[in-house]
Amino acid sequence: MKMTFYGQFVAGEDQESIRPLIRHNRAFGVGSILDYGVEEDLSPEEAKRKEMESCTSAVEREGSGTSKREKQYQAHRAFGDRRDGVISARTYFYANEAKCDSHMETFLRCIEAAGGASDDGFSAIKLTALGRPQFLLQFSDVLTKWRRLFHQMAAEHGKAGLAAMDTKLEVAVLQESVAKMGIASRTEIENWFTAETLGVSGTLDLLDWSSLIDSRTELSKHLVVPNMQTGQLEPLLSRFTEEEELQMTRMMQRMDILAKKATEMGVRLMVDAEQTYFQPAISRLTLEMQRKFNVEKPLIFNTYQCYLKDAYDNVTLDVELARREGWCFGAKLVRGAYMAQERTRAAQIGYEDPINPTYEATNAMYHRCLNYVLEELKHNTKAKVMVASHNEDTIHFTLRRMEELGLYPADRQVYFGQLLGMCDQISFPLGQAGFPVYKYVPYGPVMEVLPYLSRRALENSGVVQGVWRERQLLWQELKRRLRTGSLFHRPA
Repeated sequence: MKMTFYGQFVAGEDQESIRPLIRHNRAFGVGSILDYGVEEDLSPEEAKRKEMESCTSAVEREGSGTSKREKQYQAHRAFGDRRDGVISARTYFYANEAKCDSHMETFLRCIEAAGGASDDGFSAIKLTALGRPQFLLQFSDVLTKWRRLFHQMAAEHGKAGLAAMDTKLEVAVLQESVAKMGIASRTEIENWFTAETLGVSGTLDLLDWSSLIDSRTELSKHLVVPNMQTGQLEPLLSRFTEEEELQMTRMMQRMDILAKKATEMGVRLMVDAEQTYFQPAISRLTLEMQRKFNVEKPLIFNTYQCYLKDAYDNVTLDVELARREGWCFGAKLVRGAYMAQERTRAAQIGYEDPINPTYEATNAMYHRCLNYVLEELKHNTKAKVMVASHNEDTIHFTLRRMEELGLYPADRQVYFGQLLGMCDQISFPLGQAGFPVYKYVPYGPVMEVLPYLSRRALENSGVVQGVWRERQLLWQELKRRLRTGSLFHRPA
């Protein structure tokens, strides 16, 4: 295995054995995103059992709460094995709190390894490794319902179909809509929606609306939303047992410990994206970390999956939030790893497919999101983005837009990322041309990495065919730019 799949896709067994590869890549201008690649080797039945146990709350097990979550955010046994149809992302299944602590310790060692290997490294983490996924499901359900309620009220006032950042409601109109729901008296509602909570513009956008369910606001305790199935008003925040409250707290504490360690070691933390039924909560928790730790520079990077229909809204909202609150935006843009699984789940369970309808639509979404972030980088020197892509057209698009916007490799605002063992014809020419480029570097014991490797081998079989053509085209482009010097050197 070390001479074949393992040697191709994995850097080594431990922190010491990976150093030669990291040094070798660094010599060619290629950095590392360290990722401890161990995955538990469970049977499909074991995976489904663990998933159902960990994604169902005590209230639901009693039979009184299942219907209150939307279909997308309920646990479904048929899709309990989250590895199905996923070839390029590792998967964690919840066992107990001690196992989450063990995962945290592993991530801490990975951060230490990244800090010891270079002075500008990254370490990748997955939030499903750090806590009970039931919390992510319930929180995602809450965030989605709250956002949908805003858009429903906007539609009632003739503002349907606008982009998220262009949708604004008059505060007086909002108060009237909420009053009709019968949540509270008109006086109470007027006290909730004041200049102190919403600013002085007289209008409210989706960011203002989202801030109302922030854990720091008293208002969140009173909020209800209509249940689309029953028509009844229900509390937005679900009931949690004392133990479930503790599990939520522990998950956030683990995230905080990792972010503090990353700060201490000078390592950037890359929070991986996951399935859409977890992702709203993952993104919101990542934003909370960014608020706290991205003060001077982006230490925490959020991941945006551009195969999602709402990717552009998610990116633009978060960029605007960073502007308003004064922290440093850091993002990784990917196409996404869960397409087949997400499509099948949506079709079988009966909710809208969250994925863009075609490959071309996903490419267009990626370039639209990337262009928006690059425009932000031009005006905001503290913001950064990683273009995590093996796609030749995307690399060309990025190089061209950087040149047009005056974003230079030496500024280290635009990073490129590819997987270890894949697309070296992209990574190494970029690194040698002076661009900040990184390999996603898994490591871990051979037998414990095999579950991950078996899927990675499947992925690579379809990539090899295009390697030689991509190598030739990319070298031609980079040579042209090296000759002209138009991108790699600032004008005098």
